[in-house]
Amino acid sequence: LGPNTTQECAYYNTSWEKERTNRSGIEPCYGDKDKRLHCFATWKNVSGVVEVVKQGCWLDDVNCYDSSECVEKKESPDVFFCCCEGNMCNEKFMYVPDGPPLSQTHQSTAYTTSNPFPPKQPIISTLLYSLVPIVGLAAVVLFSFWMWRHHKLAYPAALVPTHDPGPSPPSPSLGQKPLQLIEVKARGRFGCVWKAQLLNDYVAVKIFPIQDKLSWQNEYEIYSLSGMKHDNILHFIGVEKRNHNLDLELWLITTYHEKGSLTDYLKANVVSWSELCHIAQTGARGLAYLHEDVPGHRDGHKPSIAHRDIKSKNVLLKSNLTACIADFGLALKFEAGKSAGDTHGQVGTRRCSCVCVPPGPVDEYMLPFEEEVGQHPSLEDMQEVVVHKKLRPCLRDCWQKHAGLAMLCETAEDCWDHEAEARLSAGCVEERIGQMQRQAPLIGPEEITVVTMVTNVDLPPRSPAYDREKLPPAPHSSPPWSAG
Repeated sequence: LGPNTTQECAYYNTSWEKERTNRSGIEPCYGDKDKRLHCFATWKNVSGVVEVVKQGCWLDDVNCYDSSECVEKKESPDVFFCCCEGNMCNEKFMYVPDGPPLSQTHQSTAYTTSNPFPPKQPIISTLLYSLVPIVGLAAVVLFSFWMWRHHKLAYPAALVPTHDPGPSPPSPSLGQKPLQLIEVKARGRFGCVWKAQLLNDYVAVKIFPIQDKLSWQNEYEIYSLSGMKHDNILHFIGVEKRNHNLDLELWLITTYHEKGSLTDYLKANVVSWSELCHIAQTGARGLAYLHEDVPGHRDGHKPSIAHRDIKSKNVLLKSNLTACIADFGLALKFEAGKSAGDTHGQVGTRRCSCVCVPPGPVDEYMLPFEEEVGQHPSLEDMQEVVVHKKLRPCLRDCWQKHAGLAMLCETAEDCWDHEAEARLSAGCVEERIGQMQRQAPLIGPEEITVVTMVTNVDLPPRSPAYDREKLPPAPHSSPPWSAG
């Protein structure tokens, strides 16, 4: 079917009985004007018994072009998949593997799902069909759990060898589910981020070139640590290795958030005072949890983690504007009695952005230190301005007229103090924002314009005691430009 042509597909979902939706078994397909419409089917063959997983509409896919029949051609896949063009073309689907010619009677096997629910069987047969799969599934689950516990710590280190990455199976959480890239949403230091479709769900796929395998491996290892499931940390789904035009690509799959990064959202939106506080507080809460050492965590010991590249581009927003921290390519874990390597290296981003809340007309936007070093400073330029001259971004006098913003300015100044030991912990920042929200009167979105938010925390995590006690100077204090 060409662009703008309507199409219907046979629809089926194994969760039909729970959802009780679309009982007609037909799904109308919709797509962009320049896209083609297809149908798909996925099924399993368990000891000769066909189990339909899903049927429905499929996005524009060159592999489905001009195919009037839904045919799986792979040799012995775990999950069968086919796609086609034409109304209800996926109502029947076939398995015709590529290979030596077969006899006419065994060349193909076709299935139809016009009535996906099987007829009633005698009670004994029903019990056998019910109990045997349950017992088998329980055995598989127990064996898989034992394998996971046995190899949990060794698997990340073996995933990317020093010289040759070699083949690796797809992530267990993905299995053989079809993963389809849709569009590029962002480009960064270590590759690009795609919006993708995993069956009926959208996910984010961060693609690293092979030369950045160390960053990919580090991010995967950080996500795989115990206790990394948290409401303010991006949810990790799995990893894969894919060959693209003879080049090996390293994929990292996470939850997809439509609002994107904090940078992108604040460039296009004006937030209210309560929204500003919610974003700042949930972001600080995620950072405080990263810094926390949790020996008795239910999933095992969670070590302290320093992100080392906190900035608005690495903070994503959920649909309710809750912040979650992402991008752990430079992150570092700390464990008692073990060396964490060079914790004071020159990492992170050279310059962060600022907050603007004018009472009148908005001034033309400028980056921090743009008058001193221009728009594209070198590392040496920033060291001269921030470390040697000890300059800080200018906080406007008009912000002090609002009680909440005055406290926010004071918190920012405490976070970029010249003395590393005097800087606030993330937990203390979270508490201050809570106080700031309670003490300050509400102001509407017409009174506050947030251009881009601040800070880049490259310090190793510290105990909240740093905020209450006067400690002696550390032997190797971090330079002020490495934290905000």
